[in-house]
Amino acid sequence: MVSIARSMLLFDWRRYLAAVLAVTFSGLLVIVQLALLLGMFSTVSVVVDRSAADLWIGYRNTQSVDLGRPIAREADARAWAHRGVERVERYASAYGDLRREDGVPVSVIINGIDASPAALAFAKLLSPDQRALLRAPDAILIDATDTRKLGARVGTAVEINGKRARIVGVVEGLRAIGGVNVVASHATARALAPETANLPTFSLVRLKPGYAADVVAGEIADNARVPRYSVWTAKDFSIRSQTYWLLESGAGIGSGFASLLALLVGLVITSQTLSGTILASIKEFAALRALGVSQGSLRAVVIEQAAWVGLAGLTVTALLTGTVAWFGHMGRIAMSFPWWMLLASATALMGIAVVSGLLALRPLLQTEPASLLR
Repeated sequence: MVSIARSMLLFDWRRYLAAVLAVTFSGLLVIVQLALLLGMFSTVSVVVDRSAADLWIGYRNTQSVDLGRPIAREADARAWAHRGVERVERYASAYGDLRREDGVPVSVIINGIDASPAALAFAKLLSPDQRALLRAPDAILIDATDTRKLGARVGTAVEINGKRARIVGVVEGLRAIGGVNVVASHATARALAPETANLPTFSLVRLKPGYAADVVAGEIADNARVPRYSVWTAKDFSIRSQTYWLLESGAGIGSGFASLLALLVGLVITSQTLSGTILASIKEFAALRALGVSQGSLRAVVIEQAAWVGLAGLTVTALLTGTVAWFGHMGRIAMSFPWWMLLASATALMGIAVVSGLLALRPLLQTEPASLLR
């Protein structure tokens, strides 16, 4: 049966080419749509993902890192006293209004961080030289893709909340889902937004080797009847932030619906095309049935054919996905291709291919072969 399945594919490859292309472009549609969705919402948690903290302390029940509220300075006292804590660092965020040279206002998020070389905030993003630049008065860093939005470049002086600031450098990977991310030292952040940046928004905690983040989080948590602050592991806080934007914001629900629609369209296209291809070969299968081939053996042939079609389509999809990812990287488009998303998409398409083939075989199994051979 294996040789029969392969022989049919090789002999009549033009008929099955349409099914291969359906799997290819359906897979590409699904993967790219999901990659754009995940990439867009990964920018929400960039401050968490690009920092070296194991734990984050913030206002109680904060739903997303960009929705943080000022906390009391003593909120990290228990962290300072814990034997497993190596470093505690404060981070402040505030919203601001940047005025371009043409007077157009742009919303910015001011990220006030420790600019010392060993700091935790944006440790995976900023180089020592960039941190040194931030120690100059009024110095700020922005993402490279935001220079066009701001109509500015390195060395340009801008106005934020009516205060002067100067762009001293650009960073790759600092894009925000809304507005513009601005990185500044604590001193500069307090000068630009004194009403909100004077108190920390979060405290970042790095643990000594051998201490489990979830265990320490429970030990330094606020156990008061009405907690003043919450403690999260970095992984949990990143997922929490992205989940909030995905499930509870209008942008997330709309984008999620579009991705779901793309998935359904891709699966329907794959199903219908492959079913049509199998039905076009119904006389060949009827001949096998008339020769005494069992129903189970016919199903095995169809399953193998569908598997080969799916594998060929997904192989081309992988090549095209790599090309799209490269162009996205060159164009600084936020896209994310986690292994679990690629595996889930491939599994769904392969499953649909096999099920579609088996469903297309039903007319043969329910009808006398002689009537199909006329």
